[in-house]
Amino acid sequence: MTTPGLAGSDLTVLSDLSVSPALTALPHQLDLSVSDDGPERSPLFDGRVFDAVLFDLDGTLVDSGAAVLRSWLTWAAENGITPQRLHGFHGMPTTQILAELVSEERVPAAAERLEQLEVGDVDDIVLLPGAARALADVDASRAAIVTSCTAPLAAARIAASGVVSPAVVVTASDVEVGKPDPAPFLLAATRLGANPQRCLVVEDAVNGLVAARAAGMATLAVSTTYQAAALEADVVVTDLDAVRFVARPDGVQVVPARD
Repeated sequence: MTTPGLAGSDLTVLSDLSVSPALTALPHQLDLSVSDDGPERSPLFDGRVFDAVLFDLDGTLVDSGAAVLRSWLTWAAENGITPQRLHGFHGMPTTQILAELVSEERVPAAAERLEQLEVGDVDDIVLLPGAARALADVDASRAAIVTSCTAPLAAARIAASGVVSPAVVVTASDVEVGKPDPAPFLLAATRLGANPQRCLVVEDAVNGLVAARAAGMATLAVSTTYQAAALEADVVVTDLDAVRFVARPDGVQVVPARD
């Protein structure tokens, strides 16, 4: 069984977590509630066509929240760290979080222990609503997964959840500095041969959205982890079931899903 609202890459917000209403969009965006027999759906993002779509993993495509919580609380208990100190790091790589919690010389061993805990705890990781369809609808040559997981952890969670992964997967193992730095998203764009300014990032985390904006990319936020009001993005929806990705000859457009 998953823990609603507790999906995270390496650490979920522990104290102020809540789930947004059934569907939300920023005031300047369209009403996403359209019936099957209603008018043709108008594209979001003012009709922009994107060269590539870059998906975060945990909290966006998969619900790994219960596993994340168990692993980090186990590690914290082993190291005399209170749960309250684990607040606010969702979306950041493990080593960057640990640098805030332990001395520099302890970070490598702590990271190794956490990876051991997390890689070994994947039994209840599942796809989030709309994730499978989203990945299927975006041509693999235009899609990437960009995660704060290490490469071994990303591989374990992708395998456990059944995610059909595109060829390009950027992990914390690929960059010197992870989210909220833009480096992971810029590397994904480079690997896809895409102009960053024509890329769309799909994220659940504040830190990931900060990184995407710093990379000059458009943002679609899912409120699976944070309340919609806390997410600064071009469009905010509850999850990927609320939108559809439409292939065009020159790229990908995003439209609201029908009820």
